[in-house]
Amino acid sequence: MNFYTNNIAGFVTVRASSSRLPGKCLLPFGEGNVLNHMIRRARFYGIEPIICTSNDESDDVIEKIAINDDARFFRGSLVNKLKRWSDCAAYFGLEEFHTLDADDPFFDGEEMRRSMILLRQKGIDMVYPTDSSSAGGASVGYSLAFDLVKRASIMFPEETDTEMVWRFLKKVPGLRSINLPEERIVKHNLRLTLDYKEDYWLLESLRRIVGNLASRKEIDQFFQRNPDFCKINLFRNLEWKAGQLANK
Repeated sequence: MNFYTNNIAGFVTVRASSSRLPGKCLLPFGEGNVLNHMIRRARFYGIEPIICTSNDESDDVIEKIAINDDARFFRGSLVNKLKRWSDCAAYFGLEEFHTLDADDPFFDGEEMRRSMILLRQKGIDMVYPTDSSSAGGASVGYSLAFDLVKRASIMFPEETDTEMVWRFLKKVPGLRSINLPEERIVKHNLRLTLDYKEDYWLLESLRRIVGNLASRKEIDQFFQRNPDFCKINLFRNLEWKAGQLANK
């Protein structure tokens, strides 16, 4: 049952092509695949999933999944994620949205709502994820004002690869932003994002134990009881962080 109201637009950013773990959004994850799970978890938390994918033929399968799950979708630039977001928001007439990467299957719906509330209350352009989320916890994305994304999009050539969107957003003159403050007490270093086969082993094992719709509180409690569980994939964070630093 969904106990939430005042839906938030969540851009489920997804492509079928991936170099480290090909087709990761199509991997089995309960009653369906990872993308099916993202759509259903978003709806449970009162977030309207809008599938934001590319116009490349490799992503035809993603459009079919969106249609079968009765989810709105948009197809845009293959490499320019920033333009894809801007065009998607313009297409659906949205003034704000939250980003939901399809490789973060245990995102925290409550944290996302808190992020969007902060964006509105402060009247700012962007709310960054919490530090723990950015470090691999993968609990929350970015809350963004459409005006910011539009201004950033037109600053760079259409063929620009903007996969690391924050690099481009922070170049917008007069950017008004804030980091989402931590509320949860994070006692363990966790890697809950999906980039490598070890990530899938951990995430699928976790899903089998706690369920697809487990809250982050329940997940935190599981890791407190089973601290060694995170070792399945935590070593991958070193490689992942190196890639992040290389793209700064």
